[in-house]
Amino acid sequence: MSDTGRPSGRGQNQMREITIETGAAPYAEGSCLISFGNTRVLCAASIDDRVPPWLRGKAKGWVTAEYGMLPRATHTRGRREAAAGKQSGRTQEIQRLIGRSLRAVTDLGQLGERQIVLDCDVLQADGGTRTASITGAWIALKLAVLGLLDRGVLVHDPVFDQAAAISCGIWEDRAVCDLDYAEDSTAQTDANFVLSGSGGLIEVQASAEDRPMTKKQFSEIMELAESAGETLFKLQRDALK
Repeated sequence: MSDTGRPSGRGQNQMREITIETGAAPYAEGSCLISFGNTRVLCAASIDDRVPPWLRGKAKGWVTAEYGMLPRATHTRGRREAAAGKQSGRTQEIQRLIGRSLRAVTDLGQLGERQIVLDCDVLQADGGTRTASITGAWIALKLAVLGLLDRGVLVHDPVFDQAAAISCGIWEDRAVCDLDYAEDSTAQTDANFVLSGSGGLIEVQASAEDRPMTKKQFSEIMELAESAGETLFKLQRDALK
């Protein structure tokens, strides 16, 4: 362990090893397999030349997401939600977050009357599945759009900014970055930051489990998130090369 006492031995601002493999789902218009340490998510983009009924005739497109975990993504088997006949509230909340995050950096008017669906399937979970999904889904979305541009279907790139996400929190009275499950399950404060490449905040989800966090603590985890964001944006750009 490091002086921070983190179970993984990482420093306070040290993220897990991040790897990105593009083209991991070759039949999809855009895809990548993204890993944050032992958390692994397959992200795939599918283009549909139709929009949802409520958007027809409005000269704009739609970007949405679906999220799911394989039964043995965790230490114990979880029942398939399809077998249960409905999605859990957690699944619905996460896939809506992914969709909102990607729409925040996409000009839906430039996309035209088509829909891009991002499927984010968690192969292995060790904390931070939603943040890994957002970071990987942006790459899959961008690859799908680049394909449309290459074929001349689109003239202008509708994805005008990057979007990436990271979890930060207060663990053992310390601000730490990129929580794994051992930290996430015992954290005093757990927060997810969705950031834009231009320096903006897309969404922040934060909750205190043990006691209210202070403004100073929030500032500390915000600084960690912003620093991590710069690393994630570079990794995204490198993956697209």
